[in-house]
Amino acid sequence: MNDLMDNTQQKAIYIHAMAMNSALGENRAAQIATLSGDRKPSMQLETGWLNDGKATVVGKVTGELPEIPDMFTHKNTYNNRLALSSLLQIDSEIKKAIKQFGADRVAVVVGTSTSGISDGEVALSMGLPTDYHYHQQEVGNLGEFVADYYAVEGPVYTISTACSSSGRVFLSAKRLLNAGLVDAVIVGGCDSLCKLTLNGFHGLEALSTTHCLPFSENRNGINIGEASAFMLLSKQKSKTGLALLGVGDSSDAHHISAPHPEGKGAIESMQKALIDAELTAEYIGYINAHGTATKLNDAMESKAIYALFENTVPVSSTKPLTGHTLGAASILEASICCLLLNEDLLIPRQINDGEFDMSLDPIRFVTGTEKLQKKAILSNSFAFGGNNVSLIFGIVNE
Repeated sequence: MNDLMDNTQQKAIYIHAMAMNSALGENRAAQIATLSGDRKPSMQLETGWLNDGKATVVGKVTGELPEIPDMFTHKNTYNNRLALSSLLQIDSEIKKAIKQFGADRVAVVVGTSTSGISDGEVALSMGLPTDYHYHQQEVGNLGEFVADYYAVEGPVYTISTACSSSGRVFLSAKRLLNAGLVDAVIVGGCDSLCKLTLNGFHGLEALSTTHCLPFSENRNGINIGEASAFMLLSKQKSKTGLALLGVGDSSDAHHISAPHPEGKGAIESMQKALIDAELTAEYIGYINAHGTATKLNDAMESKAIYALFENTVPVSSTKPLTGHTLGAASILEASICCLLLNEDLLIPRQINDGEFDMSLDPIRFVTGTEKLQKKAILSNSFAFGGNNVSLIFGIVNE
């Protein structure tokens, strides 16, 4: 793979540990097997979620989740147990950083959109039992839980900007590290399935009742999934050289739910990420598209990508493997990108029905076996209200 520019080493934010849990798999071995096509993702057709009784495909986490210690009375939620399932995979690295830098020099920045709402739904159906507290479904509960669990004393943020929530954690973490306010940041995202979001997207006529088909002529909406993903960031060089190279964001505020049709905000966020990384488009070896499989998003994103990269960079959306995990989507897909870099995996092909929408701008979708040729990957997340984030990851040379 081509070398990155030397100056990236000076600006990079290094990734010292990462873990995720989603329909892709609950551990690294399962995730690699799914990405390699040797294992099926846990995308399931289910009833019981939608108020009108219709079935829908959801991305579900498999396996038993860890228990929350009794001392965290108002933080015992399904969402936090899902978060803990990823955190425990990198537990030793987190504790090592806390010991090395001190609890007051470690921050927590996480993203979510559902928090503990699924627990609130269950509690409401049971007449609000005495062991339920409203704090369990407050947005800030996730960040507070992570900070309390590890007894860190640095800044604690929980960001909720819909589908870009866990992408913005990298921007906040980078600012904290570059300002010298902390030496390490635990970043993450977690969202769990709940009736509120499923029925909300169904009401917007954006939910598919079959497997989602990003960039297909026949695409008709998203599949919602659940996931958690966490990373440990620091400016100290990591053993692998895996790093966050650049972050770009924008807020075009075109519409409360529809993206700007010309991709104005998407173009801006990708441009900013390239500028922040001090890289040009030729250094990007793969673009992990937001690719929700809705008519408007896929049309906008293909237009935006073509404006900057034309048809020179392989593109695919991995949402058919995970579902759209909302507030966790950005860091989940960032983790997939980092797994590709660390394990030198094949680029994920674009899964759909094979009938690509010929009216889309002619970007280069991954349709066959393809190896990553360059050491940088760009990942997009575009949210309601035009709140957009683009991230660039790569392997920094010695």
